[in-house]
Amino acid sequence: MADRGRGAGRGNIRGAFRGSGKAHGGPAQPTLDKPRREAILDLSKYVNEKIRVKFTGGREVLGILKGYDQLLNLVLDEVEEELIEPEPHKRTLGLVVLRGPTITLLSPVDGSEEIENPFSSAE
Repeated sequence: MADRGRGAGRGNIRGAFRGSGKAHGGPAQPTLDKPRREAILDLSKYVNEKIRVKFTGGREVLGILKGYDQLLNLVLDEVEEELIEPEPHKRTLGLVVLRGPTITLLSPVDGSEEIENPFSSAE
């Protein structure tokens, strides 16, 4: 009891095998080969292309996609954040890492253009 919290279960070898019923060097349990899930988005075609990213909370940035992972974390270069309030202007951020869980929209900048809202009432 006197050594509670001192090394037990924190990386020492004895604590790591406690309760496993196997000696050191025993055979590992067989792993089931799960089929690898394919990514929903294929971002490889957008690498080194300019993209627009929108986040939960309303932030929006434009930048050149340099890399990504399976969690949709992105690395963008030459990033500019478009700020709307209190007055519209841009803020240069440079090289950034964007967390995937906060991203709500990804779109390429080239080949897309802003159109007038067809549902707004014409006055």
